[in-house]
Amino acid sequence: MPTAVRLSPTSYVVLGMISLRGPSTPYDLKRAVGHSVGYFWHFPHAQLYSEPERLTAAGLLTCETETAGRRRKTYSITPAGTAALESWIAEPSDSHFQMRDPAELKLFFNEVGTPDDVTRLAKGQIERHEERIALYEGMVARFGPEPADNPRLITLELGLEVEYATLRFWRALAAGDLAELRRRRADPS
Repeated sequence: MPTAVRLSPTSYVVLGMISLRGPSTPYDLKRAVGHSVGYFWHFPHAQLYSEPERLTAAGLLTCETETAGRRRKTYSITPAGTAALESWIAEPSDSHFQMRDPAELKLFFNEVGTPDDVTRLAKGQIERHEERIALYEGMVARFGPEPADNPRLITLELGLEVEYATLRFWRALAAGDLAELRRRRADPS
């Protein structure tokens, strides 16, 4: 008999991945997350090994275990799991965008360091964000520029907007020109 279980964002990542890609082992999930939601939703990947068991106990997944060899477990979504996922997707999200960026945390405490620390931090962040933009733009080139052709690319467009905005900030900080950034924000034309 399935038991009621509280579902977390990781639960929905597992349910969503299995719904999109079909029956999956935890290793399959780890690889799929690494090439998709892992770019914007960070969590300990060890949860991809424990969460499917919890969801199976709740009746949201089924599990088949190989009888020989490595005895891998392959999970499939149940109708109850699909219903839970669809219900979650349909709910409006009232949470605010969260960014857990270690560079932003360091920047917050910049008074403890030196101005050179801020400059080094900004230059390093410029490189990181340029690299991430190149990666994302490469994905657009590979998968096509039109999100309507591949609905999963809609998230990639959001990721690009965030990366470009973040890059503008770090470049302005490195140039010592946050005032210009504010001016452009006030008059985007």
